Amino acid sequence: MTKQIVLQCSHLAKSFHDGELDIQVLVDVNLIVNKGDRLAIVGSSGSGKSTLLHLLGGLDEPSSGKVEIHGQDINTLSVNTLSKLRNRSLGFVYQFHHLLPEFSAVENVAIPLIIGGTQPKQAEQQAEELLKKVGLGHRLIHKPSELSGGERQRAALARALITKPDCLLADEPTGNLDHRTASAIFDLILELNESLGTALIIVTHDRNLAAQMDIALTLIDGKLVAQ
Repeated sequence: MTKQIVLQCSHLAKSFHDGELDIQVLVDVNLIVNKGDRLAIVGSSGSGKSTLLHLLGGLDEPSSGKVEIHGQDINTLSVNTLSKLRNRSLGFVYQFHHLLPEFSAVENVAIPLIIGGTQPKQAEQQAEELLKKVGLGHRLIHKPSELSGGERQRAALARALITKPDCLLADEPTGNLDHRTASAIFDLILELNESLGTALIIVTHDRNLAAQMDIALTLIDGKLVAQ
């Protein structure tokens, strides 16, 4: 069976200018992610892991090279077209949940669907179903400030997966949680990966977590190296 390429980058590089200094963060990064793949990217603090994830998700532009989602070079797309592609194809989870404080859990999770054109009532019904799946059926109308850290992260995960994206980009998704809660969140990510066929790209400093993925790569001196 031919594998379906969801996301890939070729000869990706990123540098920043600090006065007269040219700081090279990423150098000639090449990566192919197929549907259902489970990939971990590890590296020391400041190695460029988050920068790479932002480039892959179209949240930042590379200095050179390209990123393709379903064969489309995302840096050639208009802002609106890129936003629609991200909304449809990618989900994002961060170390800090980034839920909107003024909205309830179900409203937060429904937002990506509403942005994509789903009617609000239908979007909230789908959000409710997914929140029940992640164990938050009893917290639907609670706002982020009324949820525990683990509950907020589960709500953020549901929000990232509500559009059934082809790829989930997760930046230290368990880094701000205690060990027990972190383990439960990670197990949930793997379960949803299997049930939805969503590819996973997880940036983490936790090598034990990385070892449970299909592929583990390390960022060293701006380059991806197989472990």
